[in-house]
Amino acid sequence: MRDSSLKPSRDGFQWTEATGLVAGVPTLGLIQPSSHCNKGKIYDVLVIGGGYAGLTASRNLALADNQVLLLEARDRIGGRSWSSNIDGYPYEMGGTWVHWNQPFIWNELRRYDMTGQLEVSPRKNVEGGARVTVMMDGELLHISHDEEDEVIESAFKKFINVDGQFARSIIPYPHDIEFNMKGVLSCDKMSMADRMTQVASQLTPLEKNMFEGFLAITHGAKWDEASFFELLRWWALMNYNYADFMAIGLTYKLRCGQSALARHIFDEARGTGQVDYSFSTAVATVNDNGDLVEVTSRDGSTFRARRIVCTIPLNVLHTIKFVPTLPVLKTEASLIGHANQVVKCHAEVANPEMRSLGATNYPDGKLTYTFGDGTTPAGNTHLVAFGSSLPHVHLSPQTDVETTKKAFEAFHPGMRVKRLVFHNWHEDEFARGAWEWLRPGMTTKYLQALRERHGNVLFASSDSSYGWRGFIDGAIEDGGRVSRVVDQELKAAVHRHQFDVNSKL
Repeated sequence: MRDSSLKPSRDGFQWTEATGLVAGVPTLGLIQPSSHCNKGKIYDVLVIGGGYAGLTASRNLALADNQVLLLEARDRIGGRSWSSNIDGYPYEMGGTWVHWNQPFIWNELRRYDMTGQLEVSPRKNVEGGARVTVMMDGELLHISHDEEDEVIESAFKKFINVDGQFARSIIPYPHDIEFNMKGVLSCDKMSMADRMTQVASQLTPLEKNMFEGFLAITHGAKWDEASFFELLRWWALMNYNYADFMAIGLTYKLRCGQSALARHIFDEARGTGQVDYSFSTAVATVNDNGDLVEVTSRDGSTFRARRIVCTIPLNVLHTIKFVPTLPVLKTEASLIGHANQVVKCHAEVANPEMRSLGATNYPDGKLTYTFGDGTTPAGNTHLVAFGSSLPHVHLSPQTDVETTKKAFEAFHPGMRVKRLVFHNWHEDEFARGAWEWLRPGMTTKYLQALRERHGNVLFASSDSSYGWRGFIDGAIEDGGRVSRVVDQELKAAVHRHQFDVNSKL
């Protein structure tokens, strides 16, 4: 779909020499008209948040014959996983990669006949040949993709092997870490910095440089603020080996973009006739009086429902006023927040030969890692890059376009940047960070508390889900889990009411 047929969201930025920096990018996820609801109506369920958890809950509850109101602070669906569509080409602004080993998102792709939309990216050793560059001690090294994999895999195995079984005894059941909390406790207290100190002497200089660069954009945090257990959890979910880690977590994306999938879910929900919505509606307060819950937006509008499904991200939850107040552990966890403040940025470069580029620039690059992620309609190369949140290299692309361009150009000689596209997640008030990466000790102290309900308010989020926590799959799983609980409660309440009425007759 050409971007001329799409209107821009307020979110995201793009830059070209011709236009300069422009706020807002076109997306399939923009919802217009922005509101279709009855403010005086008492809904069965009010869902706060139009990301994948909220969309899944809204659709499932509507299909179960509940009247649903969806409130979203943004003007679009998708939350932290959405795509822009520029000149007929999608740029993934947040969550991107999917795999058939992620059962809940795979089910959605099957549901909407979208498995044929999968494409392999990055592709190695294809267009332009193999190009891998590594900036090390000020010297630009050139290696092959096979050599890159050998170096990273060797370092990964040393780093992850805390039990002599490559973490299999620590996390024997990746979707249910509660089955071995002893193993969780032994590693959750460790930071990534702690573990690196333990294994640094075992790594060659090249292994340490490349692997640290890889990890820096995986957790997107200061090393002493990122839990080592989170990496073990990812490793376990991806079958305890490096090849599957890369295949499952960083290989397959949707040719049509994530917003196309989100749109399918939203459109099916709306098609039931049971879902109303209000976008550009930021929630200020949630007041549970026992019988009904009243939600007030920042502009003073009020909405009422029997149940609330709250999908607000962990780092934002504490900004909402709840009456009664949230339990201490929920509030404390949100105030602390997860640690991931990674920067993600796309570039269209006039270098077709860089389609297979892979490059690291650690520890001094403003962008740490990049790779070829596609070919644009103009025949140029699409690169996606990530930057860490280390203080001395932290990047704010929209306030310093020239530095962002230079950060790309530092990856490889002769790179010519034609376009930049990005969403600055750590400066986004409705996200305050990228994908979830908990701090040391947070899993054991806070995770269960984050999942617990608060009266008539239930919580669903990829930040606290089972299984693929921090991924799109986790958001879909949790939205489905909570929607089942809510639907069962509402139907039980109707049944009790009917029984009481019949008893009185």
